[in-house]
Amino acid sequence: MDARESEYSDVIIVGAGFSGIGAAYRIREKNPDLTFTILERRERLGGTWDLFRYPGIRSDSDIFTLSFPWEPWTRPEAIADGPDIWQYMADAARKHGIDRHIRYQTEVRSADWDSATDTWTVRADHNGTENVFTARFLFFASGYYDYSAPYAPDFPGLGDFRGEVIHPQLWPEEFDTTGKRLVVIGSGATAVSMIPSLASKAAHVTMLQRTPSYLFSVPRVLPPINAIRRVLPGRTGHLAARWVMSMFGSLLWLVSRGAPALSKRLLRWMTKRELPANYPVDIHFRPPYDPWDQRMCFMVDADLLKAVAAGDVEIVTDHVDHFDAHGVVLRSGRRLDADAVITATGLQMQALGGAILSVDGEKVEPHQRFMYRRHLLEDVPNAAWCMGYTNASWTLGADMTARAVANLLAYMNSHGYTHAYPHLGNEAMGEQPAFNLKSGYVLRGLSALPKSGIRRPWMLSHTYVRDAIGQRLESIEESMVFGRAGEREAHPA
Repeated sequence: MDARESEYSDVIIVGAGFSGIGAAYRIREKNPDLTFTILERRERLGGTWDLFRYPGIRSDSDIFTLSFPWEPWTRPEAIADGPDIWQYMADAARKHGIDRHIRYQTEVRSADWDSATDTWTVRADHNGTENVFTARFLFFASGYYDYSAPYAPDFPGLGDFRGEVIHPQLWPEEFDTTGKRLVVIGSGATAVSMIPSLASKAAHVTMLQRTPSYLFSVPRVLPPINAIRRVLPGRTGHLAARWVMSMFGSLLWLVSRGAPALSKRLLRWMTKRELPANYPVDIHFRPPYDPWDQRMCFMVDADLLKAVAAGDVEIVTDHVDHFDAHGVVLRSGRRLDADAVITATGLQMQALGGAILSVDGEKVEPHQRFMYRRHLLEDVPNAAWCMGYTNASWTLGADMTARAVANLLAYMNSHGYTHAYPHLGNEAMGEQPAFNLKSGYVLRGLSALPKSGIRRPWMLSHTYVRDAIGQRLESIEESMVFGRAGEREAHPA
């Protein structure tokens, strides 16, 4: 690679999705004198909402909690389609001048902290040229999964199949589903949102699942929420809708976890009423785990179940034995003939967008570090990693992270500090997984995530309401080390 001279910003944000755009807004809101640059590996902003372009892509949580709290969602839908979400993000970034700070096609490869100068040096690839950036603070808004390589099991005989094999993360724009026999392998949110859209054009769609998922149907439009937005227009109405929906989501999760037997009965009843009489609900829609052990899948107006009831979609609960030239052969011996197979088999977890992080030349392994208050890594100076929620909209946690970092930067500037990091020291701390789900992608990727402690501030909580209240009561100095370049500081006891 050819190298260029370094370019300085007070803050470098990695990623221009919900987390990165939100971080830029919050940091500038609290620290208007700081400069920032967003480095985005793709050609457009949007993150997940630019990457995934399969038919039927939509939010798997309500748009009021998914959207920015500082920019109202003005459309009537509560569950939004992917293209509309992308346009909302693009409009918000342009309206607030954030888009002017984005460097596209710039993939961060490494970042090294120099304690002598309290500076990060970031190396990024831009179309084969190495660009070098320096900054006081580094904010990773790069999510938690690999954008380039989805999880794709190596099914026996896959190479013998004469049809197309497509992963939703790499959906080909030119692929036409019209009149095709499709087999979709998977039962998660991607499959649940995709299949009704595929069924509108395909000759037939089979949903092949090893294990069922819990399904929860929500209306695309929520009249009570829109009534609130009419009475309280603009940002006030948006924040009210956001609060109501965040409370509903928290209640749903608490009831699911606190009363799993009741939740199972209710979810089964909701599913059964949409299906024909004598449909084998307990074979295809009864997971062998409790609600929210894995993320619950949201349907829009029960669209998947209605497609099953109409005969456009068949659910098959079985395991893949192997592929042959014409389709998928199951362990039961049944064959599913297909013109194309869609492997909605999940994500590959990845830390820090794949960048290599080091402190004074020593590589940082994120899975060996505790996470502090959802956003800082143990003993890593001036670096945040945005971590949202797994049981609620990601953006609820992302905005909390952005505001915490903005407050930290303001505190550092007001005291003349040039570095800050959380320090656990010799304090005994039990461990638990960062994500509290038993989904396949989580279990496969535990080694990519930082450690969570069992008590605050080192515990990665998954209770939004408690976190939202707790953040306002926490001391910014708790378990933190602050200092200036070239000075020795004492770690807190």
